[in-house]
Amino acid sequence: MATFVDLVLPRFDGAELVVPAPDVGAGNWAGGASAVLHEGVFWLSYRVRRPITAGRGVSVVVARSADGVRFETVCEIQREVFGADSFERPVLAPLPSGGWRLYVSCATPGSKHWWIEAVDAATPAELPGGRRTVVLPGDERVAVKDPVIVLDARRGGWRMWVCCHPLDVVGAEDRMWTAYATSTDGLVWTVEGEALGPTPGGWDARGARVTTVLGESPLTVLYDGRATAEDNWFERTGIAVERDGRLTPVGVGPAVVSPEGDGAFRYVSAVPLEDGRTRFYFEAARSDGSHDLMTSIG
Repeated sequence: MATFVDLVLPRFDGAELVVPAPDVGAGNWAGGASAVLHEGVFWLSYRVRRPITAGRGVSVVVARSADGVRFETVCEIQREVFGADSFERPVLAPLPSGGWRLYVSCATPGSKHWWIEAVDAATPAELPGGRRTVVLPGDERVAVKDPVIVLDARRGGWRMWVCCHPLDVVGAEDRMWTAYATSTDGLVWTVEGEALGPTPGGWDARGARVTTVLGESPLTVLYDGRATAEDNWFERTGIAVERDGRLTPVGVGPAVVSPEGDGAFRYVSAVPLEDGRTRFYFEAARSDGSHDLMTSIG
């Protein structure tokens, strides 16, 4: 079993640009992506975000690529279709029975609440008009968004790590922790409980959001963390491993940061390759305050 020193991590140096920010300056971000390699094709779903004064998360894009770097857009879904105030991280999944599913994180207008919907269609191109299902509605106490979803064919079920924002304190809704949920069909979910929480006094004291699974023995994940409310949207990437049934952070600081701009290095998605390497996708800060969607391989 590999040690944490041996873990392959995403990197900014030498990374390639996948999708540039929609404009220069803070709040213009391409990212919040998830990726999957299916039948030799890389499939990517990501959100396009503009500053709060210009619309926030305006759309979700689904794209495909033969090499994992150069993508062509297959479809784009606008937030207005869902009646959402903003979008965040989507997840695209091929279904075992055929067809595709897109999970979308939606912001409720006029509030800090979020919910998650699934859209099913025969092909990725048909997702904008697909069948919609609310899979996690959230409630007046908790907002839910940014899922990490794994279809475990061996165990015959679906697993989800979902970011939760408590809504009990007005003005402090940016706080976040990660819950674990299970499902037999990917539509009806049972939330099992908290999987990863903030570390009091740590670099991730304000929040901890699982972003991708690196390994299963033991369960090892990357997660977004930040220390303060002011660091909201500028999370860095840390490592956590399962111990006694709960994810526990590794180290006393983030494992990866951007050397530019606000330092954000977040929403990592890891895609195992057939040659044993891993291709990573991530949202990283640039010097002008924008965030690009980038990829590295290791």
